[in-house]
Amino acid sequence: MTDDEVYQNLILQGVSRTFALTIPQLPPVLCKVISNAYLLCRIADTIEDEPNLTPTQKRQFSQEFIQVVAGESPPNVLGKALYPLLSDSTLVAEKELILNMPRVIRITHRFTPNQRTALHRCVRIMAEGMAEFQQNSSLDGLKDLQEMDRYCYYVAGVVGEMLTDLFCEYSPHIAQHKAELQKLAVSFGQALQMTNILKDIWEDRQRGACWLPKDVFARLDFDLKDLSPAHYNPNFGKGLAELIGIAYTHLDNALRYILLIPPDEKGIRRFCLWALGMAILTLRRILKQRDFRNGQQVKISRRLVKITILISNITTRSNTSLRLLFFLLTREMNDLRNPSHSH
Repeated sequence: MTDDEVYQNLILQGVSRTFALTIPQLPPVLCKVISNAYLLCRIADTIEDEPNLTPTQKRQFSQEFIQVVAGESPPNVLGKALYPLLSDSTLVAEKELILNMPRVIRITHRFTPNQRTALHRCVRIMAEGMAEFQQNSSLDGLKDLQEMDRYCYYVAGVVGEMLTDLFCEYSPHIAQHKAELQKLAVSFGQALQMTNILKDIWEDRQRGACWLPKDVFARLDFDLKDLSPAHYNPNFGKGLAELIGIAYTHLDNALRYILLIPPDEKGIRRFCLWALGMAILTLRRILKQRDFRNGQQVKISRRLVKITILISNITTRSNTSLRLLFFLLTREMNDLRNPSHSH
């Protein structure tokens, strides 16, 4: 392993406990490229989340980062310009990642042309999409469900497309289902992102953003402007339940995606299953406790994470067991499904 790769594995643990756990399940070739892809997305994210930067600066740094990934601009120049502007609200590990951008980019530029294309496309769409949404973010919420779908695509759906490209390049067997996988990949990304949006409602509000769709709550006679952790409104709870019902449809597509991966690709299946399992358990907690006041109350415990991993590993190869497990864990969500939202 090169020094850069050692650094990549180390910093991944600093910026994401979850992905530092799931990515090493992948076959070694994929593990290296997907670790790198995650770090690139994290850099794009860090630029967007930094409260000290103006919308114009964010756009400028994002555009420059897209050029860095494409190999059209030097990473050390961007890293040195961005690093001193980062505030205390950015994690120490993320600051370090910005400073060590050249190490991450050196690895990016050693990948195959197809891999580099997939990574660059993902970063470009994500950075441009996030910039647009961040600029218009407010506590009023997003206009409607369609707008929420679009937001989820930019931050997660496009990652699903990139992973699918990488899986298909890795395995001709997987590539046989490419068209169907790509359709389901966006939905898989949306399932995970909707879970994050619901779990992080209060944390996002503190940052001045709300990614919930206004139309769903307006129909139930609730205005997102009135949302407050101190006063729970049952109509808000009904809106949450409706969104969990919509997320269920995407979770179902995520399972279909996983079942299209050949059972002998245990590593890829595990990588996907762990993410799906954790999303299901988080949504179950939110559904049970719709009056939660911060993300910690609905976060799944480490013990549950370990159980998810254990059960996923036992059932990885059996489609029948996975379908049964999914049915048992998502029964309450299935009941909430509104037929008009089925994609």
